[in-house]
Amino acid sequence: MKRPLLLATVLLSALAAQAQLQPSKMTPESSELWDPVPRIVTPGTSTAAASGLTAPSDAIVLFDGQNLDKWVSSKDGSAAAPWTVADGAMTVVGGKGDIQTKQDFEDYQLHIEFRTPAEVKGTGQGRGNSGIFMQGVYELQVLDSYNNRTYSNGQAGSIYKQTMPLVNASKGPGEWQVYDVIYTAPRFNKDGQMTIPAYITVLHNGVLIQNHTQIHGTTPYVGRPTVAPHGRGPIKLQDHGNPTSFRNVWIREL
Repeated sequence: MKRPLLLATVLLSALAAQAQLQPSKMTPESSELWDPVPRIVTPGTSTAAASGLTAPSDAIVLFDGQNLDKWVSSKDGSAAAPWTVADGAMTVVGGKGDIQTKQDFEDYQLHIEFRTPAEVKGTGQGRGNSGIFMQGVYELQVLDSYNNRTYSNGQAGSIYKQTMPLVNASKGPGEWQVYDVIYTAPRFNKDGQMTIPAYITVLHNGVLIQNHTQIHGTTPYVGRPTVAPHGRGPIKLQDHGNPTSFRNVWIREL
């Protein structure tokens, strides 16, 4: 009788260990990755006025510093985008909600410049937090990650709560920074199954930080990625309560 008792004990121990590894209730902390930490790389410099990169001739200019005519409120797709425009930049107005492009896209090259607040307030996810959502679904994190520790898959340049950047190429608070993105959308069959995942390549201030990275699904704050079929979608910018600014936004459909 000892052997069955021993096997039962081993089985119960294994089930208990599995229960610990797979908690029944997800929390925001369940999907946070704190180690390893991306090493810091100092990006190259550009002029103070601009990145020096103008839109190519075949690009669709989504924001040229003048107005938000190509954007709408994400809360109400028929309402004007509620952010401010001044000095060639659009800036998040906390509490007004996300904004998104009127036009939908699939595969593309995206150029976007951003600036986190010069006055540092808060720590971790509370500093210069925003996000750029591919097709309105998959978040490329915007954050002040200059001397600001947070979970690695939530820092600037991460595919939020999925893949941390290869390195931390962040500039200091109040400095203009650049994301150059190559994105290919996921494909789904007629039954709604994903046959080809989304992939993203990102250069942050000229430094490669995501190299043909697979996006596994949605990028929620709580829980694991989920997959739901969809078609073309907008570029969405997040209102996370911090007055983050954006400028020189253009896109090339591939």
